[in-house]
This record gives sequence, structure tokens and C-alpha cells, in this order.
Amino acid sequence: MNIKPITWLYITSLILVLVAACSYFNVSFPIVFFLVVTGQLFLIYTVYRILTEKYTTTKTFDDFYEDHFID
Repeated sequence: MNIKPITWLYITSLILVLVAACSYFNVSFPIVFFLVVTGQLFLIYTVYRILTEKYTTTKTFDDFYEDHFID
């Protein structure tokens, strides 16, 4: 199964939001600590997956922003 990098980003964001929620509701320390470490590992892997993705585009810097034309 090949998971796209954006899916890894969603999973990582969900884990880190879950850490904040668990901290707010005073969940036991080992669970919060496990989620923090897991979230950090997922973040590192997500950055790696995004930076090594085989993505090409035909756009250049001359295209600038398509919704804002240069005068």
C-alpha cells in the first residue's frame, strides 16, 4: 500500500492535536509522552516523504501567482 505524503501530514497533525487534547484533559503522563514521541517520529518521516516525493511541475518563477498578475 502506497500512502501519499499528504495523508502522512494529516496523520501527523491528528497525533499532535491529540497530544494537546490529552494534555488539557490531564491524561496520564506515559500516554502523553508516547504520543509526543510518536508525533515527532511521524513529523520527521512526513518531512522526509514530502521532500523525496517525485513531483514535477511545468510552472516557473516567471508564472508568479496565477491569481495576481504583475503589472
